[in-house]
Amino acid sequence: MKRLLVSLLAVATGAASLAFAASTAWAAEFSGNVTYATDYRFRGISQGDRSQAIQGGFDLELENGFYVGTWASNVAAWSGGTIETDYYGGFGGEFSEGVAYDIGVLYYGYPEDDASPDLDYVEIYGSVSIEDFTIGAAFSPDYFAGTGDFWYLYGDYSYGLVENVSLDLHLGWNIFDGKSGGEAFGIGNAGDPDSSYIDYSVGLGTSGLGLDWGIALVGTNLSESECFGGSATCDTTVVVSVSKSL
Repeated sequence: MKRLLVSLLAVATGAASLAFAASTAWAAEFSGNVTYATDYRFRGISQGDRSQAIQGGFDLELENGFYVGTWASNVAAWSGGTIETDYYGGFGGEFSEGVAYDIGVLYYGYPEDDASPDLDYVEIYGSVSIEDFTIGAAFSPDYFAGTGDFWYLYGDYSYGLVENVSLDLHLGWNIFDGKSGGEAFGIGNAGDPDSSYIDYSVGLGTSGLGLDWGIALVGTNLSESECFGGSATCDTTVVVSVSKSL
């Protein structure tokens, strides 16, 4: 799963441990997951034109905290490509009991993409978690479709309502390189582009029958007229997901 997206649609993944022998003993943990979702929402915006998505990924985490992974999902055919394939690597650990950190680099790829400018981009990310609260940031020097510098600041909170049921809250701030960056991305009204927007989600998560289940209200503060010239992909919607750890 995407390390950056500490979102309500993300689900906990179990892991199968693999032991490797070397001159200096070390160990690694391999895990995988597959997810069905009624919509793939990334930072509040539908990536599949409000259609269903099949997603999955694999992670390899070393005992010292280093990890690498990949994740993929079907997306809308923006320019001939219908899949997103991400690759990431980073390092995570704890400052102290209950206080954790995570830093890394994430590459977003669209293998069949033939758009100009290129849709692929790279982000550097980091987060700090204190108990059930996480704050984080990501930076791209050239965001999606060549929109220039981009910052993403976010906060997440998960609260156990009852046994095996969590309330998950997310708030994110998407900051483009001025109004020129927002215009290149496609937010704001004609002649008056926005330089940022807010995304949010409120959801419930649980597990049962060997699966992880989630339902979330996901959206942005963009009106339909401010969303890519009149698109409903930024509208608030309910997303249901079910995931299986491998």
